[in-house]
Amino acid sequence: MEDTIFTKIIKGEIPCYKIAENDKFFAFLDISPIAKGHTLIVTKLQNDYIFDLPDELLGEMMVFAKKVAVGMKKAIPCNRIGVAVIGIDVPHNHIHLVPLNGVGDLNFKAERVKLTEEEFKTIAQSITKEIEL
Repeated sequence: MEDTIFTKIIKGEIPCYKIAENDKFFAFLDISPIAKGHTLIVTKLQNDYIFDLPDELLGEMMVFAKKVAVGMKKAIPCNRIGVAVIGIDVPHNHIHLVPLNGVGDLNFKAERVKLTEEEFKTIAQSITKEIEL
């Protein structure tokens, strides 16, 4: 199986704005965010469909996502961190964590937020320092 773009990011072949990682999971900023701080959580195990993951790994993924979301909530002014699993664009399981202030904020058809490289770096650093793995 050919490596997905997410596997290439995990391997360091494609640059990213890393938020956190451990031996099983990797978190990084979405480069086409629907909100400032929009983060992706992926497994280091490359598989297409999140619900094909073994139960234990899926549970661990949600716990990892929770730790990242708690850090995001501290770093990004918002009411909640929304969670979405879509899995259509990239054939590698992933969870979207999106800062929200209202129900309409979790709209993947909305115009994407444009950020500079410096803004991405600042956001990534501010979230990373708030995460307790």
